[in-house]
Amino acid sequence: MLFVAISSSLPAQSDPQDPAITRQILNPTQWRQLDQTVDNGLRFLASRQEADGSFPTLKHAKPGVTSLCVLAFLSRGHLPNEGQYGKQIQRAIEFVASAQKPNGLLTREPLENGLPSHGVSHVAMYNHGISGLMLSEAYGVTGAAHNDPLHSVIAKALEFSFSKQNRRSLPNTSRGGFDYATSSFYNDLPITSCQLLFFRSARNAGFEVPAEHIDDALLFVKSCYDPRESIFRYRDHHTYSRGVTACGILALSLAGEHQTEIARSAGAWLGTQSFDRFNRSRDSHDRYFYSAYYTSQAMFQLGGDHWNKFYPPLLDVLSKNQLDDGSWDRELGSDTARYGNAYSSSLAILALTPPYQILPIFQR
Repeated sequence: MLFVAISSSLPAQSDPQDPAITRQILNPTQWRQLDQTVDNGLRFLASRQEADGSFPTLKHAKPGVTSLCVLAFLSRGHLPNEGQYGKQIQRAIEFVASAQKPNGLLTREPLENGLPSHGVSHVAMYNHGISGLMLSEAYGVTGAAHNDPLHSVIAKALEFSFSKQNRRSLPNTSRGGFDYATSSFYNDLPITSCQLLFFRSARNAGFEVPAEHIDDALLFVKSCYDPRESIFRYRDHHTYSRGVTACGILALSLAGEHQTEIARSAGAWLGTQSFDRFNRSRDSHDRYFYSAYYTSQAMFQLGGDHWNKFYPPLLDVLSKNQLDDGSWDRELGSDTARYGNAYSSSLAILALTPPYQILPIFQR
């Protein structure tokens, strides 16, 4: 799997042992456990959808959380306007698309001079990147045509992202990344990774994503790597967490660089960071469900022992801690608790579904 926009000569990411990685690490009982856990989680999400198509969370976070819920359904093979959840998925997609502002930003918040207020601008960029990713995945898996309403929404969202990339920012280590929707000379790795996922998904779906936008963003990602600790930091000389390091690995992996020394070393560090203590985080920067989602996707891309040793314990802990209604507790010990359990449950499902290999963005 790769960013096609960078170079048609990038090596494919599939390794000879890849089929074994996805099938043989789980026995039949574990596969049944996975299916049941994911299906119960999706039933919970479906029961929580609101009349406007969104899923319950804070108002300014609704596009992003609703998009995560849609991605959870798509990752199990459910499609808009088809089957058990088809109408609900379609309504959620329409809710997210309707949030787009004239400048292309995907947000439900009112704008001031074309941008959200600084108090929600951080969330706005997550909303935008996650929503763009979801819309591109939905567009791609349904084989939508250029005259589909989503086409113009995605194209405008890409243009907004291109305009917000700090390609001439200072200091030099911040060049190429993304930060808040408001102007900033500094960038952060999670938002940059989120935008890269959007770019890659859109490119796969047939949209034009100039190579320089991806190349510059990858330079910023690499500048966040700390070779002394084998981790990725939020930005140069800044804090770190499981989730941030996984963001860095995933960004490199989707560009065909999963076998580089940086990716493998960071993966080795990440493999020492257990998720066995359910819903417990190292500190306020280390969010359990967010980290589990990104780590699962990153480890799957790395493959081999990284994935073999990581995934079965994660399946076990998430299955055992699923509540009777199919949900998972909201995030503990961080500011993301306020986003509710549709947020945490969608991330738990997305952390579990890599073995299905359905979402194009995360296919190895």
